[in-house]
Amino acid sequence: MAKNKVMYECLACGYESPKWLGKCPNCGSWNQMEEQLVPTTTTSTTLTHTSQSMVGKATQLDQIPSQVEERINTKMGEFDRVLGGGIVPGGLVLIGGDPGIGKSTLLLQVSIRLANLKQRVLYVSGEESLTQIKLRAERLALSGKDFYLLSDTDLGNIVTQIQEVNPEIVVIDSIQTMASPDNQGLVGSVSQLRAATNILMRIAKDHKIAIFIVGHVTKEGNIAGPRMLEHMVDAVLYFEGEKHNRFRILRAVKNRYGSTNEIGVFEMIDTGLVEVTNPSELFLEERIEGATGSTVVAAMEGTRTVLAEIQSLMTPTVFGNAKRTASGIEYQRISLLLAVMEKHCGLLVQNQDAFFKTTGGVRLDEPAIDLAIAVSIASSYWNREVRVDDVFIGEIGLTGEIRRVNQIEERIKEASKLGFKRVFIPYNNQSHLKQLDLSIEVIPVKTIKQAILIVFPK
Repeated sequence: MAKNKVMYECLACGYESPKWLGKCPNCGSWNQMEEQLVPTTTTSTTLTHTSQSMVGKATQLDQIPSQVEERINTKMGEFDRVLGGGIVPGGLVLIGGDPGIGKSTLLLQVSIRLANLKQRVLYVSGEESLTQIKLRAERLALSGKDFYLLSDTDLGNIVTQIQEVNPEIVVIDSIQTMASPDNQGLVGSVSQLRAATNILMRIAKDHKIAIFIVGHVTKEGNIAGPRMLEHMVDAVLYFEGEKHNRFRILRAVKNRYGSTNEIGVFEMIDTGLVEVTNPSELFLEERIEGATGSTVVAAMEGTRTVLAEIQSLMTPTVFGNAKRTASGIEYQRISLLLAVMEKHCGLLVQNQDAFFKTTGGVRLDEPAIDLAIAVSIASSYWNREVRVDDVFIGEIGLTGEIRRVNQIEERIKEASKLGFKRVFIPYNNQSHLKQLDLSIEVIPVKTIKQAILIVFPK
């Protein structure tokens, strides 16, 4: 009987080595090499019949006929927005998120909604029994006629059920629990993830079935397993939010069929997830007048303008090194802006602990939020309040200048619609503004020092 060959694979990137290594030479990760058994002879099952040969010849671009792919509309606007306008038949979508954030709830709601729209859906769970899924559906008051459930982890049987049911949409919850009969690796290992995803990809492409797969995430917030798992799928969505916060944000980080800048906002209630069509109002509803360190920014998330509150708290440090903490904002951006404020506005922040937070659990990472963060730092440092009807938009350079941002008109319109009276924008953006008939005062500023003097007059 032939012996199985032993290989070591990196859990982070999938790099293979004949011997164990403490540090992966490909991605540099430590202690990520895992032992895998490679059989000397390959076995064949019915799963191999799902792939088709890709033999062909090169074709000129203008000779390829145009084809408009009809999308499947879920009638859930926030979900369709993130996907780029709906579900593409034959698309393979990976959804990740923290445990308990609501991934299974979201996909169950979408699946039953599609079933009620005359789409045949197969929901495969490797973590819950059929009874548990039924109880969750009853709690969410969901029911559907063309909705099929399967509780199994054997990918061979799952493929057989897909052939029998012939669905338009398949949900796999989760990919880490699936086991391919052609692979002898442990369930959840790198080789199993690769094999299972490859089989599902071929099913999706060959039979035009849209497949959603759920992926667990690591402590760092990345989808567990090698990064190549994200390269194999057509779209990667992350479901974000805090367990104790009712808001959830669905964000696309990869999408072959649409933009990666779109977000969908949901609210978690007793009966499941509800769409939030105007998130700006909810993000600002608990903002109090007269608070220090609080500012509002008009940020762009794809084609949507989101007004969010940024809060800063500056307090004298009791230790030798000042503490810096940020939630919802990139830490490096905070460090940069603190240095700019100390250099150009005279704030001595070296001996100040600095805490930053975006309300509602939203994450802001575009450069246009710099001005709002800088003003909130000054407000908390001097203990002076900012007018509750002010909005700040602008990127700050290292020399203290306010640099122009894109889509300024859409930002100003959204701020005016929500009742704000003043908006601070970069000076160079005003030349591109059309005549906006809005009840809002536009204040162009060139430098952060100029903006601070206007917000906090002596």
